[in-house]
Amino acid sequence: MKHLKRAVCARQQQRGQRGSTAVEFALIFPLFFLIFYAIVTYSIIFAAKQSLALAASEGARAALKFQPNATSAASALTLRASAACATATGLVNWIATTTPCTATYAPCTFDASMQCVKVSLNYDYGSKPLVPVLPLIGLPTPTTLTANAMVQLNPENLF
Repeated sequence: MKHLKRAVCARQQQRGQRGSTAVEFALIFPLFFLIFYAIVTYSIIFAAKQSLALAASEGARAALKFQPNATSAASALTLRASAACATATGLVNWIATTTPCTATYAPCTFDASMQCVKVSLNYDYGSKPLVPVLPLIGLPTPTTLTANAMVQLNPENLF
């Protein structure tokens, strides 16, 4: 008789607990999903930022290459700047087809006798996010991703 009472009590307790797992899952799942979404979003932003930095530095290295078609120092610097942007934009084409690159040349601030080429890449993450933004969840993400690199050129070896 005791065993029968225990079995009946156990069944009644199980009936009272029916659906509790589904309720617990419904309460915990949004938190775990938000954490997972944040990890994925910030990982992709970090990878894009690293890719921009690598592309800017490779673009600056491309500015070091000799330009055989240059006829003057100004044309050599212009050709080197365009080669720098061509290399940099070629490396970030996985992010977007329109990642603006600017390569400027000017006398270096630390040594005016040398020329410096600065390569800058900007990606407008606010208008073109790599991961879709979830409604009602305002994760703080950057509006722009920027990378810069600079290379120093000796004017005697420009052309």
